[in-house]
Amino acid sequence: MLQFIIELPEAYSIKDKRRVIKSLKDRLQRKFKLSVSEVDLQESITYAQLGAALVSNSQQFGESVLQKAINFVEREGDGRLHDFSIFSERY
Repeated sequence: MLQFIIELPEAYSIKDKRRVIKSLKDRLQRKFKLSVSEVDLQESITYAQLGAALVSNSQQFGESVLQKAINFVEREGDGRLHDFSIFSERY
């Protein structure tokens, strides 16, 4: 699992924020095959917290995909990445 907070300084309304977040979620889903959702800070106009999940039979592979997704958000995202956490569980 991955959680991150992104700042959206160019968003001046909830509509702007939703447009940017939807675009980012769609790109992460297409490029990395992640399940992505806005999990917190829905009331904030300039910040969003997103969560992403990936199921894999290899912990190393899963963590590398999530790290690549974070690198993608830093390079290609329309906002500034403020914080992120990667969580792995084995069953």
